[in-house]
Amino acid sequence: MKYTIVIQWSEEDKCYVVLLPEFTNIMQPCTHGETYEEALKNAQEVLEMLIESSLADGQPLPEPKTLGNAFKVA
Repeated sequence: MKYTIVIQWSEEDKCYVVLLPEFTNIMQPCTHGETYEEALKNAQEVLEMLIESSLADGQPLPEPKTLGNAFKVA
């Protein structure tokens, strides 16, 4: 599944913070990193844990958001 990962610099926290907008049942931001790459790695790990946990508990996964055809390349 393809979920949205938002990574933004937080001047207040002096690090990159990560939001997973489809997962509304968790505290956001859900992880962070000192570098963009570290934040992305941490985001992927949290996403994997959320998916595994939902499946193990028999909970439905949120529907991934898409941009549709707004940015379709010709």
